[in-house]
Amino acid sequence: MAAKILIIEDEIAVREMLTFTLKNNGFETFEAGNSEEALNIVSKNNINLILLDWMLPGKAGIDIARSLRASIETKELPIIMLTAKSEESDKIMGLESGADDYITKPFSPKELMARIKALLRRSAPQTDMEVVIFGSINLNPMTHKVKDGDKNIILGPTEFNLLHFFMTHPERVYSRAQLLDFVWGTNVYVEERTVDVHILRLRKSLESETSKYIQTVRGAGYRLSK
Repeated sequence: MAAKILIIEDEIAVREMLTFTLKNNGFETFEAGNSEEALNIVSKNNINLILLDWMLPGKAGIDIARSLRASIETKELPIIMLTAKSEESDKIMGLESGADDYITKPFSPKELMARIKALLRRSAPQTDMEVVIFGSINLNPMTHKVKDGDKNIILGPTEFNLLHFFMTHPERVYSRAQLLDFVWGTNVYVEERTVDVHILRLRKSLESETSKYIQTVRGAGYRLSK
């Protein structure tokens, strides 16, 4: 079954280009020009991924991303932000708003498809379905559920896969480049700084004491350790 992708973009010409590219690659597409249309489509369709423009009339893209992440129903929905803003501070703001990836305009259809396929792979069910326990964290890949003690923790696809990787490879230090390869996948156009943003989001989602398990090793990378 073809993945369903929602394009949230107010420029008709850009929407048409994206729709053409996605359909040629076998995806089912939906289009919205503003937040109201977008949220209505999300509520009525089983959307698999969103392409979200930053600059939109009314509610901006980063605000839509925050709204989606704040809802239980859409917290795990993969989001790629599309924008002409190319400064690192803008990229960090986009990722911190809830986007899983960030692509600057203009971009090539080939790069766009690589990003989409990589994110869909990350959000797909894990092949290793055994429940993993580390300290007070209990992660079930089959149900995509995480518990920290008695508290249910809701994570986006990237944070879930990042935590799953750490829990299955505890005590070892991994560099940002290694985490990109193991969690994001090779041949993916993602900057190493992106890892820091997702680590921060993962820590914020966990209980305060548990978040300390994810340790920064200065000059080396990150590890999961008690």
